[in-house]
Amino acid sequence: MKEKVNTSSKSKSKLPLYVSILLVVILTICYFTIPSVNNFLTEAWNVLTSDDEARIKNWVEDFGWLGPIVIVLAMVAQMFLLVIPTILLMIVAILAYGPIWGSIIVLIAVYIASSVGYFIGKYLGAGFITQLLGEKTLEKVSSFLEDYGFWAVTITRINPFLSNDAISFVAGILKMSYWKFIAATLVGISPLTFLIAIMGSNTDSLKSGLLWGSLGSFILFGIYIWLDKKRKNSDS
Repeated sequence: MKEKVNTSSKSKSKLPLYVSILLVVILTICYFTIPSVNNFLTEAWNVLTSDDEARIKNWVEDFGWLGPIVIVLAMVAQMFLLVIPTILLMIVAILAYGPIWGSIIVLIAVYIASSVGYFIGKYLGAGFITQLLGEKTLEKVSSFLEDYGFWAVTITRINPFLSNDAISFVAGILKMSYWKFIAATLVGISPLTFLIAIMGSNTDSLKSGLLWGSLGSFILFGIYIWLDKKRKNSDS
């Protein structure tokens, strides 16, 4: 009886993985068999990899109420298509839907994308993620996350120049508490989202703001590491 309960629980826990695989299979089949889907995905690839904020903004706005869904899907897809920067999608969301609704869309998109990355890492394991990220990157991120846990995720989210996707995969591999991971994700991404919301309309100010914000987060985290090592040395 106990074995049946455990098997059922394990099967249900893998539901997000099975759904993700099913969606990928369906999308792949549609891409090769339905011309309109093929054209749409080709156009989406060309637009999202153009690095042209105005072009992406106009493309997203053309979808109307479906635009936010497109942004969420693009945020998930960019974990595997590393040529699409997360920060660019965040900027486009806020430019297209304004600082308030755009920020809400960003937070939802990051939450969903981070969750997908976490469950992929948890259920597909280190072998698959090594092929995706490379062995050296996986080892570095794993060591970073093992040493600093919650704050490793937070500092990665708040800094636009660090790998957001890698930290999601590795958190799943290391089986970090899901809710702890999500809390750290939202704590880290919120200041970055707020910065983009207040500076997004001015490209020059946004670039300098992101640069100074990145440097500031590195300095603060460096101080945290120094204090943590000092505390550990004094305890030992």
